[in-house]
Amino acid sequence: MNYDFDTVINRRGTDSVKWDVKENELPMWVADMDFRLAPEIGNAIKKRFEHGVFGYSVIPDEWYEAYINWWKTRHGFKMKKEGLVFCTGVVPAISSIVRKLTTPNENVVIQTPVYNVFFNSIVNNGCRVLESPLIYENGVYSMDLDDLEKKLSDPQTTLMILCNPQNPAGKIWGKEDLGKVGELAKRHGVTIVSDEIHCDITEPGKDYVPFASVSDICCEISVTCIAPTKAFNMAGMKSAAVYAEDPFIRHKVWRALNTDEIAEPNSFACTAAVSAFNEGAPWLDAMRKYVSENRKRVYEFVEKEIPEISVVKSDATYLLWLDISKTGLESTEAASKIREKTGLFLTAGSVYGDAGKHFLRMNIACPKTTLEDGLQRLKRGVSEF
Repeated sequence: MNYDFDTVINRRGTDSVKWDVKENELPMWVADMDFRLAPEIGNAIKKRFEHGVFGYSVIPDEWYEAYINWWKTRHGFKMKKEGLVFCTGVVPAISSIVRKLTTPNENVVIQTPVYNVFFNSIVNNGCRVLESPLIYENGVYSMDLDDLEKKLSDPQTTLMILCNPQNPAGKIWGKEDLGKVGELAKRHGVTIVSDEIHCDITEPGKDYVPFASVSDICCEISVTCIAPTKAFNMAGMKSAAVYAEDPFIRHKVWRALNTDEIAEPNSFACTAAVSAFNEGAPWLDAMRKYVSENRKRVYEFVEKEIPEISVVKSDATYLLWLDISKTGLESTEAASKIREKTGLFLTAGSVYGDAGKHFLRMNIACPKTTLEDGLQRLKRGVSEF
């Protein structure tokens, strides 16, 4: 089937967080796509809707099977049914896990720059953010394993939130790095929470490595947060899962999710997830190819037309990390100036930690005409500096 990613869908006036902006503004910030849902998923939702009764729902066996089959065939990792627990979203799951697996004033390690909500989940639950900045050299990010061990060895550190693949830079962590993270965490008694929501949005021909698949140690000391919502553009369906093989950790997480009342599905959450994993692969692969073309276009345009900035090369997500350090401006001021002068709404990198203060994040999951508009606005905005 041919899928249409070129048609511009008017999302204004639809209560969209992303598009709740002024008429002249172009939002390319928050991580949702401007593509219509895969028709296969839409048909499954329609069929469920036509039933007409929307009472309380249980988690059907098909839901477990869909997750297990997808991760086995797509990512080479065989999950166990008893390890899977439904939840309404990765973000609420992470917050619940922080509450349950830590006590106030303990440290939670994150590798910055990283998804800004991690900071909120830690601070809002009375814990301390302990940053282990990634190494950034020649436009490439890598883990500082010496610094990471120092932070994990702190007696006050009990938890680490890992971003795999990495958001905002789109880095796919390799098996060797992930294995070392697992060994360090095991050595110092730290549990790993691995946010893998972007795992299915990779460059064609590239795959990510599930943290729990790396070794027995990684599987034993971790909780993995996963969902079809980011890859299939259906965040509003509130459908996700956590995976923990260790019975003790899993019980603690299960209690956390149920205590916070985020372990029950709405009438469409399981239907949408099952359809995505069982029928959505062709759409996903077409979308990945389209986003890959957009990514290459941004690389070429910025190199030729906006030499004052550069783009960090990425292999995952539909988000690009723009290095603006040569302009001399910090991200908050740069994002504000670009939005004021051109209407282009990008995310200031400073929200991802101090390591992001000279970067901007750009969402390229949009039709090509929208992308071209965004690139021209970016060029005008940077020229104002």
